[in-house]
Amino acid sequence: MQEPPIDHGRTMCAPTRPVMGITAERGNHMTFFEKFTLIFTNAKYLDSMLTGLRMTLAISVGAAVLGLILGTIVALVGLAKSKNPLMKIPKLICALYVTVVRGTPMALQLFIMAFVVFAIRGFPLVVTAIIAFGINSGAYVSENIRGGILSVDIGQTEAGRSLGLSSAATMWYIVIPQAIKNVIPSIGNELIALIKETSIVSMIGMYDLTAAAKNVGSGQNLANYLAPMSVAALFYLAIVYLLTFIIKIIEGRLRQSDRR
Repeated sequence: MQEPPIDHGRTMCAPTRPVMGITAERGNHMTFFEKFTLIFTNAKYLDSMLTGLRMTLAISVGAAVLGLILGTIVALVGLAKSKNPLMKIPKLICALYVTVVRGTPMALQLFIMAFVVFAIRGFPLVVTAIIAFGINSGAYVSENIRGGILSVDIGQTEAGRSLGLSSAATMWYIVIPQAIKNVIPSIGNELIALIKETSIVSMIGMYDLTAAAKNVGSGQNLANYLAPMSVAALFYLAIVYLLTFIIKIIEGRLRQSDRR
């Protein structure tokens, strides 16, 4: 079994000892069910998979938080109405950011972040990955939020202004609360996509859930990859199902608040 390579001394999360592949456990003579069960009953295999799972969750949560913050800021800047000519500069930067990020592959963005922008000896790869995925997610979240804000009836804004509220106060107290209800499903879909996209971090030498499955299944018999990859798929499916369940609960609570 091979350890994932450590690039230029960068900090990463990986098993401290090599994990021998299933082939070492008479893998060529085991059924798929036996291999699948072995991953959960063998401590070293299970520990390897859980190590990768923890890395996947860490990157996903960190990138999701960064993406939501960045996306909200970009959306509000893009929709801001100001007579100040200097405001055109941040609006242009935000528009360029969204265009570039949405128009280029995530893998390419990850490579640029890891080997160009943050190519610093000792800089944690996990932080690099969180920033890369957060920036990517922020571009899509900003469009979701922008669409949600624009979907709110203009009459709501006019009503707020007629009550003497400033543009910022109207946006914060009237428009955004209604927009949140509209964007929850689309942001939920973006978070689900983000979790699945993190499976490419092994391309920069990180030990995530997908890399762990490859590590456990490594050997001369390619059929041994099926069981650990199936376990990884099961973990991904469980994460996505849990997130979907939480989103539905939030949607239900918001619908109940509308009826009151």
